[in-house]
Amino acid sequence: MKTILDWLDDRTGYRQIVRGFLDEPIPGGASFAYVFGSALTFALVLQFVTGIFLAVYYSPSTSAAWASVAYIEDQVPLGWFVRGLHHHGASALIIIAGLHMLQTAVWGAYKRPRELNWIVGVLMMALLLAFALTGYLLPWDQTGYWATQVATQIAGATPLMGQQLQELIQGGNEYGNLTLTRFYAIHVFILPAAMIALFVLHLYLFRRHGVTPKWNKSKQELERRQEPFWPAQLFRDVVAMAVVFAVLVGVNVYSHGASLDAPADPSSSFDARPEWYLRAPFQMLQYFSGVMEDIAALGAPVVIGAVLIALPFVDRGPDRNPRKRLPYLGALAAVLGVVGALTVVSIVQDAGDDEYQERLAKAAESAEEARRLAREKGVPPAGGTAVFTMAEHYEAKTLWSQHCESCHAGDEREAPKIEPGYNSRAWIADFLRAPNDARFFGLTDHSGMDPVELEGEEFDAIVELVYAETGADDVDEELAELGREVFTDSSDCWQCHSIDGETEGDLGPNLGGRGTAEMLADFIAEPGHDLWFGSDAEMPAFYDTLSADDRRHLAEWIVHLRDAEPE
Repeated sequence: MKTILDWLDDRTGYRQIVRGFLDEPIPGGASFAYVFGSALTFALVLQFVTGIFLAVYYSPSTSAAWASVAYIEDQVPLGWFVRGLHHHGASALIIIAGLHMLQTAVWGAYKRPRELNWIVGVLMMALLLAFALTGYLLPWDQTGYWATQVATQIAGATPLMGQQLQELIQGGNEYGNLTLTRFYAIHVFILPAAMIALFVLHLYLFRRHGVTPKWNKSKQELERRQEPFWPAQLFRDVVAMAVVFAVLVGVNVYSHGASLDAPADPSSSFDARPEWYLRAPFQMLQYFSGVMEDIAALGAPVVIGAVLIALPFVDRGPDRNPRKRLPYLGALAAVLGVVGALTVVSIVQDAGDDEYQERLAKAAESAEEARRLAREKGVPPAGGTAVFTMAEHYEAKTLWSQHCESCHAGDEREAPKIEPGYNSRAWIADFLRAPNDARFFGLTDHSGMDPVELEGEEFDAIVELVYAETGADDVDEELAELGREVFTDSSDCWQCHSIDGETEGDLGPNLGGRGTAEMLADFIAEPGHDLWFGSDAEMPAFYDTLSADDRRHLAEWIVHLRDAEPE
């Protein structure tokens, strides 16, 4: 091993490089106050590593992006964990970078000759936010799609070249495949290259000027307590990295990774919210409208960036004591205070908005359904919202909304209500007791049936008899047979209804096979058939309107409702 290492050192000189890092002098000695840079480096490397893993599985196209992320989340071993680390790692980067900049400002570490290092740090913070913004769109889910549109619309409000800039970012006049691929290219190629370049420059400038010690220590004390980076400071840096990683893992496990909403649907509306670190500009825009909204959206980042970059050139005095620099630190505190207040207001407002929380819950249900379908049945080649076509009874529900819902659902309906529990024992019992209720035939001209006056076991038997005709597999055969006897011997039912599925022309519908998929499909085709309502039928025939397959899909869905939980 020594021979190999000697060979490598002879060709690369790595030992001198390593000694240069490990022997870096720390004025005043090791301190946990100096760990932010190393912790930030660790978080950044973690983002790169997890990002590379995700890129192995990710497909940057509108038809496959959501499906590939859902695959990572639900089928790749520990995929959810890695994606969660990447997601929460972005928040960790923002927090650590913010603390690092705040410490730099308080300690006056931006003063001469470190002005350029401060400016590079500000630019790196801007790149981190750009990473977050571009990465938000990549899952191509509802949140990313709608939240990112706000940013591109703001870019479109840029004076003189706004429209051209927006079209350049979007790859055209509207969001599409080019938008996603450009955001992907920016996120995984352009921004990392820019970040690495700034990081190298930042590190070089840091090594050139060294650690900025605390302001209240004399030069003699700093020299007396000076020690190399290895081992004390490196130990503290490793501890800080371990803490960052432990917190990230804890948050990740607690939240079970990052969320994934339903596939992006441009035809829908969605209450998108940015991540917490972009909540402040989002909330600020709520207080403006029209041209002022564009001015505020474009002006606020420029003002904040200008304040940060100007800080070392305005505060040019040699004293680094915070008490001697209160006006400058006060201005910085004011900016942070406004950002923090807007963030808190935005989160609190959403938490107290019951309607928004209800919409959020429905969006979560839609997302869970989409992921379940992707996991169990796969995503069609069309991708995105096409995953919902894999849902059970999808065709039937579509046909229902087009042809049936207006009459059989809602308060404005004109026919019996068809809903979960339809044709169940409880539904049949309720119908027999009050057939003229608005829930049943009360809104139609078929409201002449009298309530069934049977009680006790005889009533239960009639219910079981009618229930047995639906084809249910949990019928009490003895009770149903008793119901057949009650039907013909102890009730008036036989005077209006047959139950053989063949006799036509009775006063009421033939109850044979009532509620089976076969009977319902035939009924949908021709409700005016003499087996059922004859010339008194108010429901239109769908024989010519719907195909045999369509009628069958609807019938099977109605049968499915029998065992569904009532709303």
